[in-house]
Amino acid sequence: MRVAVLADVHGNLPALEAVLDEVERLSVDRIVLNGDIAGGPLPGETLARLAELGERAVWVHGNGEREMVAGFDEVSDPTAHEDSLEQGRLLGPAERALIADLPLTVTLEIDGLGSVLFCHATPRRDDEMLLVDSPPARYAAVLEGVTADAVVLGHTHMPFDRLFDRRRIVNPGSVGMPYGHDGAAWALLGPGVELRRTSYDTEAAARRLARGPWHRAAAWADEYVLHRYGDLEALEAFTPKDEEPPRASRDHVADASMPAARRR
Repeated sequence: MRVAVLADVHGNLPALEAVLDEVERLSVDRIVLNGDIAGGPLPGETLARLAELGERAVWVHGNGEREMVAGFDEVSDPTAHEDSLEQGRLLGPAERALIADLPLTVTLEIDGLGSVLFCHATPRRDDEMLLVDSPPARYAAVLEGVTADAVVLGHTHMPFDRLFDRRRIVNPGSVGMPYGHDGAAWALLGPGVELRRTSYDTEAAARRLARGPWHRAAAWADEYVLHRYGDLEALEAFTPKDEEPPRASRDHVADASMPAARRR
């Protein structure tokens, strides 16, 4: 079995379409949508496109889905960012149903890799930071009790493939909001791990995204599609400054007070 992993699409439909075109050419069996799927400029259209995948799609919830459902339902979520709440209010009932009650983790058997656990942030929480250079103690804490041969996560928008205690840990990067590189990032699993990057026309994408129903769509496209943040900026912003497990209300670097002057 071959599996494509798409994480952190963030409502960037042009980037998603480019990746799905490439996925279709590779005869992939399953497509894992690893959280933070629709929160961005085109939430409804993004969900409609992903719904067309039918049973090939495996959905995992991220903090974005939880926050958007709270916005749709008009219920309190103290960790939710206002952007996600606003985007949730743009959904219809059928779109809300697609992202409500999604699992925190999903495990699949993949040829060459064994049992692979998929989660958005960590197996224990949907908004926890785990970086490529996080200390061993943090890896041990967030993976406690996990028996899978490999873990695939997202949330930090930076791709990596590393080992921890003989277990493979993979982040495919972000389809819609990559940090540190151009193109839409995703991963192809089985029998090995291939971190892939799909090019698309970001200028045309930004114009299309700017016409979305969310009032901040144009500003979002300018910040995350046309300019993007660098990997060193993201690592500095996301690295905890104390010994407590890092927690973020959303996975946008801007929340971590990154100086605008240091953007790429």
